[in-house]
Amino acid sequence: MSVNEIILKGVPAAPGIAYGSAFILDKQDFIVPPRAIMENEIPIEIARFEEALVKTKEEIAKIQQKISTEMQISQAQIFEAHLLVLEDRTLIEEVIKRIRKEKLSAEYIFSEVLKKYVKIFSNIEDDYLRERVSDVNDVGRRLLKNLMDETKMHEFDSITEELIIISHDLSPSDTASMYNKNIIAFATDIGGKTSHSTIMAKSLGIPAVVGLKDATLRIRNQDTLIVDGREGLIIIHPTEETKKHYIDLRSRILKFQDQFQSVKDLACETTDGKKINLLANLELPEEIPSIIKHGANGIGLYRTEFFYMNRVDLPSEEEQFEAYKQVAQAMAPNIVTIRSLDLGGDKFISSLQIPRDMYPFLGWRAIRFCLARPDIFKTQLRAILRASAFGNIRLMYPMIIGPDDLRRANAILYEVKTSLRDEKIPFNEDIKVGAMIEVPSAAVTADLLAKEADFFSIGTNDLIQYMLAVDRVSEQTAELYDPGHPSILRVIKNTIDAAHKANIPVGLCGEMSSEPSFALILLGMNIDDLSMSALSILQIKKLIRSVSFESAKKVAEEVLQLATGQEVDEISRMRLRELAPDVVTMKNDEKNG
Repeated sequence: MSVNEIILKGVPAAPGIAYGSAFILDKQDFIVPPRAIMENEIPIEIARFEEALVKTKEEIAKIQQKISTEMQISQAQIFEAHLLVLEDRTLIEEVIKRIRKEKLSAEYIFSEVLKKYVKIFSNIEDDYLRERVSDVNDVGRRLLKNLMDETKMHEFDSITEELIIISHDLSPSDTASMYNKNIIAFATDIGGKTSHSTIMAKSLGIPAVVGLKDATLRIRNQDTLIVDGREGLIIIHPTEETKKHYIDLRSRILKFQDQFQSVKDLACETTDGKKINLLANLELPEEIPSIIKHGANGIGLYRTEFFYMNRVDLPSEEEQFEAYKQVAQAMAPNIVTIRSLDLGGDKFISSLQIPRDMYPFLGWRAIRFCLARPDIFKTQLRAILRASAFGNIRLMYPMIIGPDDLRRANAILYEVKTSLRDEKIPFNEDIKVGAMIEVPSAAVTADLLAKEADFFSIGTNDLIQYMLAVDRVSEQTAELYDPGHPSILRVIKNTIDAAHKANIPVGLCGEMSSEPSFALILLGMNIDDLSMSALSILQIKKLIRSVSFESAKKVAEEVLQLATGQEVDEISRMRLRELAPDVVTMKNDEKNG
């Protein structure tokens, strides 16, 4: 029986074309290892369980409402059974009782109780009640997903064929787990262009589409799919004609990208001699060969929080030291910029045993968390300082809101340096310490911060969401996330000017740096460094070598006078086509192919 081709439209996340079979991640069984907890952690585990119950109820109620509106009431009533499971006091009380008695994590205890209930329902002779096993299983998976977050472990190692992952959402640890596995693309129901799963997709070099809303409901396991990460499309059951079109398109994209190889070993400078450092963003040490292959001048952002994920404990000083040392030695003599732990938002670390709602995008995260937990912060600082003896390492703090944050962080750094000196452990006494400018308050006080920092790194992914009050992970607000908004361009220019007035270098490590039209503007604003996914480096180097600094300055001056992001987008792309036509993606120049 033939099936019709279906096209789903989402948010373009990572460029490229993939063709293969679907693997529905959210419908797979969870692997829940036992994890012991301390006596004082029992209330926290119970709170996490109760929090997951509430969240799961809310999710099911939303689905029920949607189906009631769009389909038939009788179909929505299917979910009444799901809600009844979540309100079963016998089940809830058994979980709480066993957490207290056995001192094991909420997710493990719940998974054990769930297995018991599934077995009971499976053995019931009544057909109707026996069929309720699927309801119990579905609710159990939903609740476990909400409970486990970063600890959920999917067996990517067991995947032997090339697959396209389809999921409601992917945590950073999920995407990190895909590295060097047979995952050729992924797509999610939720997410935006700069959510961390999207950033990881670019690092992995695989196409991705996010914000599809209902992909997990419309795609089945083993469905044949095409993922178009440039346009944000998922094509289910593609026709032969469609397959041929995309095979040809993929071939043309690869040919287009090959043209940039010619600049790999050439200096990164404009036609009139302005030099720019092109650096790579690093998530995992395993990416180093790709970063070197693409000709990066160093690491502009080493996101260390991924080292803390996919585990049930915190990394030791020695583990971190070895990881940072490995990266420093591999990149020497080039610079490696290590960002201290940036926890929060969509980066949740379960080993800290704290309910997820304490990690909002606005609130207790990044440098605030590190200052509140100096034990964890000092362990990381010791590892970074020790590694600095083996390469060209510099340190930067995330989410600094003003000079006071910088001073408090440096005071802890001073304590760690003193301790290492006393222990006669070598480190670079002159290690450079910078501040990330990703909060409006830091951008406004950039002139004050510049007097105390050794360098700036502008983190536009967060800066844009805070400036425009747009959640960068939400598909509902994806269209409002506007890097070309006049306020963003002006605050970047002001930050660059403040840094140069204080004679310190300034770089930019957000996704803006990998978009040719924005890179042209940033070049004209006199940025010193641009840091990006390794896969984007050669295209941006080609751009820089194709234009003069003077012409880029004129473009920057022109767009800084515009009133809307749409105008900025149109004018910058027009100027890009005029100044560097070879850099514009073939056929469709509005995507970074």
